[in-house]
Amino acid sequence: MITKDMLIGETLDQYPELAQFFLAIGMHCLGCPMSRGESIEDACAVHGVDVNELLEKLNAAVAK
Repeated sequence: MITKDMLIGETLDQYPELAQFFLAIGMHCLGCPMSRGESIEDACAVHGVDVNELLEKLNAAVAK
């Protein structure tokens, strides 16, 4: 299960296919070291995205 406190980098290391969801909400800097060390919750706050909505999408994609 993906949680809001997980780092973007560790999430993408485990599930690289989820990059599309981060890119879709404007997180285009996924390769930079700063973004990899950010939590999903912090990244959502910076980009004005509801963290719970993103988590629903991420966890649904992983469950498939």
